[in-house]
This record gives sequence, structure tokens and C-alpha cells, in this order.
Amino acid sequence: MSRSARGTVEHPGSNVAAKSALNDAIMDSGWGRLLAMLTYKAEEAGRRVVAVDPRPTSQRCSSCGAVFAASRHREKFSCVSCGYSEHADINAARNILRAGLAQGGNEDHLVNAEPTSR
Repeated sequence: MSRSARGTVEHPGSNVAAKSALNDAIMDSGWGRLLAMLTYKAEEAGRRVVAVDPRPTSQRCSSCGAVFAASRHREKFSCVSCGYSEHADINAARNILRAGLAQGGNEDHLVNAEPTSR
């Protein structure tokens, strides 16, 4: 999210000032403090936070497990190995859920939330 919007001399970026302010806000945020507070609140509620490495959850097929960068195109995920197709965020969320459960997460504490159409 904090990638530069400056562009090149031939193709200058747009909204550079706004993007710069967003970058500063993102980089100044206390991500460690957020995780600590989230963990504290989860424990208070009888829940547990499981940290999952997000790499390469957006490129891994949640159906067959194959990892190919070509499977992900913007918000669309289409596995080049098995043909499984899904919204890219849903596919990545399934992979993150699977990784969290493999690390000792508890299915009883999951919130059942279906994606809403935009």
C-alpha cells in the first residue's frame, strides 16, 4: 500500500500529494501496538489471535494448493493448474484460514461471515 505514486518523467503519477500523505499515515501507524491490543482484546473475550504469514496466500489455489503468480489477475483468481476460479480475496482468505487452523486455531471461535456483493 505504501508504494510510491511518483511515476516516471514520461508517465508522472497522479494524486502524488494525497498518496504521500497516505504513505506517511501507514508507515507511522503502530502495527505492533495494534497486534498487541488485538491479542489483549481477543484473550479478554476468550479468543486467540493466530498470526499467519500472508506469503503467498494470494497466489496459492485454495482448491489444489498450486502456487502460480499467473493465477492472480487483479481481483480475479483462476488457477492455471486446476482451473478453480474465485474472487482473489476470498481465495486468499481461505488459504489464511487453513494456515491459521493448521497452527492451532480453533474452528469453534470462527465468525461465519459470507461475502457481500458490491
